[in-house]
Amino acid sequence: MLRRLAPALLTLVVVVLGIAALTARPDREAPERTADFVVLAGVAGLRWEDVDPETTPTLWRMARDGSIGSLSVRSAHRPTCPVDGWLTLGAGSYAAWNGSRQVGGCPPTAVTVEQPDGIGANLPDQESVVLHNQERLPWGAVPGALSESVRCSVAVGPGAAVAAARPFGRVDRYAAALPEDPAELLGSCVLSIVDLGTVAGEDPTARAAAAREADSRLARVLAARPPRSLVIVAGVSDTEVPSRLHVAVADGPGWERGWLTSASTGREGYLQLVDLAPTALTALGRPMPERLFLGRPAESVGGRPADLAAAIAQPADADREAAAQRRVADWFFALLAGVQVLLAVAVLPLLRRARRHAGPYGPEPVSRRVVSVVELLLIGAALAVPAALLADAVPWWRGDHAGVYFAGVTVLLLVAATAVVRLAPGYASTLGPLGAVAGLTTLAVGVDVLTGARLQLNGVVGYSALEGGRYAGLGTVGLGVFLAGALLSAGWLAQRVRRSWRPTVMVLVGGAAVVVVGSPYLGSDPVGAIALTAGLSVAAAISAGGWLTISRLAWATMAGLALTIGFAVLDLRRPAAERGSLGRFLAAVGDGTGGLTVHRSSTANFETLVNSPLTVLALAGALLVWFALLQPWGGLMRLFGIYPAMRAAMAGTAVAAVIGGVLGGDALDVAGAAGALVVPMAALAALRVLDHSTDRTQPDAAGQSDGGPDAAGQSDGGPGGAGDGPDGGGGSDDGGPDGPGAGAGASTADPVAGPDAPAGRPSSEVTAS
Repeated sequence: MLRRLAPALLTLVVVVLGIAALTARPDREAPERTADFVVLAGVAGLRWEDVDPETTPTLWRMARDGSIGSLSVRSAHRPTCPVDGWLTLGAGSYAAWNGSRQVGGCPPTAVTVEQPDGIGANLPDQESVVLHNQERLPWGAVPGALSESVRCSVAVGPGAAVAAARPFGRVDRYAAALPEDPAELLGSCVLSIVDLGTVAGEDPTARAAAAREADSRLARVLAARPPRSLVIVAGVSDTEVPSRLHVAVADGPGWERGWLTSASTGREGYLQLVDLAPTALTALGRPMPERLFLGRPAESVGGRPADLAAAIAQPADADREAAAQRRVADWFFALLAGVQVLLAVAVLPLLRRARRHAGPYGPEPVSRRVVSVVELLLIGAALAVPAALLADAVPWWRGDHAGVYFAGVTVLLLVAATAVVRLAPGYASTLGPLGAVAGLTTLAVGVDVLTGARLQLNGVVGYSALEGGRYAGLGTVGLGVFLAGALLSAGWLAQRVRRSWRPTVMVLVGGAAVVVVGSPYLGSDPVGAIALTAGLSVAAAISAGGWLTISRLAWATMAGLALTIGFAVLDLRRPAAERGSLGRFLAAVGDGTGGLTVHRSSTANFETLVNSPLTVLALAGALLVWFALLQPWGGLMRLFGIYPAMRAAMAGTAVAAVIGGVLGGDALDVAGAAGALVVPMAALAALRVLDHSTDRTQPDAAGQSDGGPDAAGQSDGGPGGAGDGPDGGGGSDDGGPDGPGAGAGASTADPVAGPDAPAGRPSSEVTAS
């Protein structure tokens, strides 16, 4: 009875651990009103490299006294052109101006501003802009939502008019240019939005002149600011391709000398453009609109260096890294996909000729030296992603040839990691390289997450702050390799203990991984935690034997649903501003706007599917497994029969990767990242298990074969595996009715080496009594 209840009890443990990890959040105090007036001053294209004491002395002093951060200006279009940035600022959500777009740049957009009464203004195009955002774009943004939330707003300049115009096009108070003394204008409404100009191009002289002119206008704003006011200066948009990070400075009561951050980024020193609207309303003590902004109120946190130059150097360096990351990431993943496809093709003839024949007939076996080289290449391919992750510990992006420096650092780390695996104890055993690679990968990603995921932010295999999707925790690639490494490590460890303890080992290792992935303090990925829970449930259920049946897949699905429901119930009880992505989605379903989220997710899945090199990795890996490794000559079926814990780990990885990618809007990216680790290691293990296929194993004195650590009379290999007699008979099928036996190609006269048998040496040398 206890044995039958064990899977249910272990699954319950995983679910409880997952819910505890997902719902444990830091206590946040409700934001309080800090200002009577808010002034949002925007400079399109302004970056931190444009700020210095000589060129922009006013902004420099403001940054010294206030809080600073890097601003991601993501909107509904990429790049975010000035008119899109201003519109997003006023909507508090990803918005974009309608009309034709020039590929690869930001053409001038003429915004018609009418002043029929000399006080306010009117945007005649606003109605079509609102319809465009509501009906054709997936974010459902409402242009002018910020102004609708206050009784009166002021706009200075055409860009500010775009941000301040209400949904029907009216701007309460408008001035085409900033007056010499704007005190009366800025004090006439609680919210003022000021267009300070544009800093564009890459010519340093032209940028410095434009920044100096914007700084002089800012000086007039600060001299005329109303009492008890919050002034925010933001580089509201890009001006050309590629996108960059921009300036964000807040100065006012409660914003002294800190880093800017928000709950939407979860990262000190980072802010989104969509955060500025809720920040203004929170500072004024005004309620949020009924349809919540996508952004969250900004706040100031400590930890900023006392030296302002050193503090500004950090966001400027982050901008350079983010700009270089996009260029390098494209060719890295394309090269990785190409190398892995070539290795998949190269390993096919080796699989065909890996089985050694005892007689005089049969194909000539491949040279040991060639096999050893291919094995090292497979190990290097599997370690490419962790090596690229660790490469970001070196500031490769600061040089003139960033891609070359990154390649050099990555290759050095890759060679070192491959050498560690090659020299590790147990390398000669069938599962030795797999266990070492999985352990190193899990360690590299896990340590990074535990220390704040600093290597993933703006990293080549991490996520970019320019994309605006994630700023902290595990990224898509990190999730894929981490869940694969964790489950493979769990399977490797489970294979080394008695069969009855294997589900427990899987749950202990996998449960810790669920906590790392899902905790808001660590991975901060609830979808990844749910997917990993489902995959872990599958792995635990079949780790002691058997295959992935419909009933076991249904059980894993129920475990994932249980975790989802448990987290959702607790998440919905939080205040609306503190809910996670799942709670916000369920709340949107309740008020009838959940279709936007579903549409966004499906759109993101499709775009990722057709544009990502990781899709090629996922498809190439699936083709290699299905048409080669799982064939009678491919070795993987045999490997699964002999090592059921590894079969469980790989099946669980497949389930978790597919669920995590689809639910997270990443299509096959998670599966591609996981496949970059799993497929080369599966091919290597298959080569070795085929090489052992003609070994002869003698039972020891107790009648126990080396097919695994089980007690006498039990064999992991099933009817055709290494049993407790010379012919493999007499043992029980490890998989029970569902057991696969030794897999295709095995026979009762064909026992194989156990987990610790060296490659290329008969296992009788190790275990014969």
